[in-house]
Order: sequence, then structure tokens, then C-alpha cells
Amino acid sequence: MKEFKGRVIAGGSWKGEAAVSRQGFNTLASFQKSALNNAKEVLVSDQNNKDLFNVNITGKALCLPITIGSTTGGLVIQTVCQMGIAPSCFLFSESIDSLAASGIVLARVWENSPVIAIDRLGKEFLETVKTGDQIEVKEDGSVVIIG
Repeated sequence: MKEFKGRVIAGGSWKGEAAVSRQGFNTLASFQKSALNNAKEVLVSDQNNKDLFNVNITGKALCLPITIGSTTGGLVIQTVCQMGIAPSCFLFSESIDSLAASGIVLARVWENSPVIAIDRLGKEFLETVKTGDQIEVKEDGSVVIIG
């Protein structure tokens, strides 16, 4: 068990499974296919993401360094949150980027989404957590990797 402390962007408590991208996560490429097909879950459709391609990330803690890609990234996050198929948490090892921040804030305010976002968890966080690990997110921005 290892604990990391980050900065709370959108708070909440949560327990569940991690899905880890060790590279920048392209929101448009990853969410677009599921969103356009009105799918019941997000299977990551970004073939360039070797960590998560074709992995179901709905309801999981998406652990990532930052988001990358199109300027529509925030809208795409808001959309999958509105559809109820988004990850439960976005856990950033680095500082959150403006596009992800805008999408998460819009989802919380306009869609009443319970999505959680914590950033600045550090490089060691992303080196430690693995897809499938059970984690616990706390209101204060602490993330515990249970294993």
C-alpha cells in the first residue's frame, strides 16, 4: 500500500480500479468512437495509446500524466461525463492541462457529474500504479494504491 498526495481540482471520495496511461492521453482519439456510437462504455479507441487501446475505462480511475490532442478535449470530457460513460476519476501525475480542467469543471457544473480530478500526484505515482490496481481516492487529494 502506497499513498500519494495531490491537488484537488474536483473533489470526492472513491474506491475502485485504476486504468493507467503512461503517455499523454488523447481525449478526442480515445473517447470519440464511444461517444459517437452512443456506447454504454468507453473502450479507448486511440490506437497510439499502447497502454489502454481497447481497454474499458468507464467508471475507473484514469491515471495519466496529462491530456493531449485536439482543442475539443474539454468538450469531449464533458460529453462522456454527460453520457455517464466517463472514468470516475482523472488522476494526473503532472499539473492538469487547461483543456482537461475545462471539461471537468463544465461536467461538474453543467452536468452535475461526480467526476473527480486530482493533479500533481508526481512522477512516482505514475511509475507505481498499474492498470487493474485497486485504489482509494480521498477528499483531501490523497490517493492510496492498495494493489
